[in-house]
Amino acid sequence: MMIVPTQPGGSLRRLGPAVLVTALLAGGGGWWLSQRSDTAVGETLRMTEAGAGSSEGEGATPAATSGVVTFDRLDDPGRTIVRDASGAILATLTDGARTVVLTGPERTFDEPSSTDVTLTTTAWVRLAPRPWSNGAEKSGWFQEWFKTARADRGPDMFEIAMQYVDGAPTALDSKGRRYRGDASFGPVNRSGEGRRESNDFNDYLGIRWTFPDRGVDLPERVRYGSLDCSGFVRMVYGYRMGYPLLGTNNAGPGLPRRAYAIEAFGPGVTIVRDKGRTATDYEALQPGDLVFFQTEGSVSQLDHVGIYMGVDDAGQHRFISSRETVNGPTMGDVGGASVLDDGRFFSTGWRAARRI
Repeated sequence: MMIVPTQPGGSLRRLGPAVLVTALLAGGGGWWLSQRSDTAVGETLRMTEAGAGSSEGEGATPAATSGVVTFDRLDDPGRTIVRDASGAILATLTDGARTVVLTGPERTFDEPSSTDVTLTTTAWVRLAPRPWSNGAEKSGWFQEWFKTARADRGPDMFEIAMQYVDGAPTALDSKGRRYRGDASFGPVNRSGEGRRESNDFNDYLGIRWTFPDRGVDLPERVRYGSLDCSGFVRMVYGYRMGYPLLGTNNAGPGLPRRAYAIEAFGPGVTIVRDKGRTATDYEALQPGDLVFFQTEGSVSQLDHVGIYMGVDDAGQHRFISSRETVNGPTMGDVGGASVLDDGRFFSTGWRAARRI
């Protein structure tokens, strides 16, 4: 039996080898391809993947034994689909973005303290070392990275994000600093009502940080262990996964500080454009996309950001974000369901999406 790596707050899922292969082959790369029909004829390359020549191990797929993969092109947005010898989808790479969705062992994520709904997925979201471009499959950096990424069962976006939800266990780094564990949204306001924002990743960590556009930023003791919505995104994709970070809300080579600036000036590709009204372009999304909301009454500025997880086991489009109502990161439904398509608070406030 195969034991899929467990995640804090999530259930452990065991799969036999036959079940895993069936899951990978049935439906290929999953719903995030949106059943689009604009596929171009792919180019076939012979690549020796991790695990090639063996039918055992977590990374084993038909491609791992044949070494033959194909690269198909899709439009809107421009992206490359990697398939194995059987046609099953191994990865999706989007032009201009570093986030990559790889197909891997199935996992189930849950947060029992705030929702009865779970999310089961074969998607593993990782960062490529540079933005994707058409034809990059022929480059040396991609072939080496892809071999490693296909076999990697270490924490990806999903698992890292879940390491900050309610009840997530604390862990220390080599310097004895807490780098993961249940995060709050922020300290209580001096008035006693509500919680303060401006809680970035380095506030959670309690460390000073030097930004290329701002210089040194010192943590505030009162904000230790706290992450606001954009601070949570910057913790997951920036500090933990290595995406460059900025200290201001201007355009530059990294993720800006606040939600509105990430949407307007951030790196990557606009997937759903803000048109000033509720977005419904669910089919355009894939796991790992950043989703942006207008929730506080202002029609001129987006004020909330989360990370899209995919379709949950109730059939709805679910995201994870840090928010005041539940005092921290959550994929749950306290203070508003974390879904884009129920016609309620966050659903009607959804405006845009960006793939970084």
